[in-house]
Amino acid sequence: MEVEVAKRLVEHDSPVAGPEPRVEPRVFERDGFAITMWTYFEPVGRVLPPADYAQALGRLHAGLRQVDVTTPHFVDRVAAARQDVESRDVTPDLAETDRALLANTLRDLKGSIVNRRAAEQLLHGEPHPWNVLNSKNGPLFMDFENCVRGPVEYDLAWVPKEVSERYPDADQDLIGECRGVVLAIIAMHRWSRDDQHPSGRPSGVAFLNALREGPPWPPLNTV
Repeated sequence: MEVEVAKRLVEHDSPVAGPEPRVEPRVFERDGFAITMWTYFEPVGRVLPPADYAQALGRLHAGLRQVDVTTPHFVDRVAAARQDVESRDVTPDLAETDRALLANTLRDLKGSIVNRRAAEQLLHGEPHPWNVLNSKNGPLFMDFENCVRGPVEYDLAWVPKEVSERYPDADQDLIGECRGVVLAIIAMHRWSRDDQHPSGRPSGVAFLNALREGPPWPPLNTV
């Protein structure tokens, strides 16, 4: 799915780091690994201005509206995260009060977001700064493995506030609710028994603290 989405976005001239054109765009299997080949772009050593980031994300969303592939809905991802939160086998070290905090946050915010009945489309799923290349070709998005359907505000909850504020016609209140969902999903991953993220358990504690203090929930890049 990730390769197919990126390939079609390249066809629509979207700002993406697409598959390597000299290799068949598919998943290769070798020694138990799934391998995909992507185009290399020369990086630019400067901070990506928020206005450029927001404009590129708007172009990406326009391209995604032209792509017809089957993906999960963002509520499916929320439901999966809540299931892992409630499983003591998956998140054995979560205190019961923290387990309840995460489960209730995911449940309540999912319902509130769905009830807003905002327009939905195909989304990147995690367009945070670590998934944007600041290249000589301009900002390019990568890592489409978490594509979902939902309101654009869900994508905007992954970006810095300075970026989401520059995205035209975005519902800032809805972005705020989606930020709570994003923080809860990431907190679940940091407390997962099999998590290997280099930020480790201190990151999990930080995300739980952010959820306790909100709303308003902080942008991802400030936690």
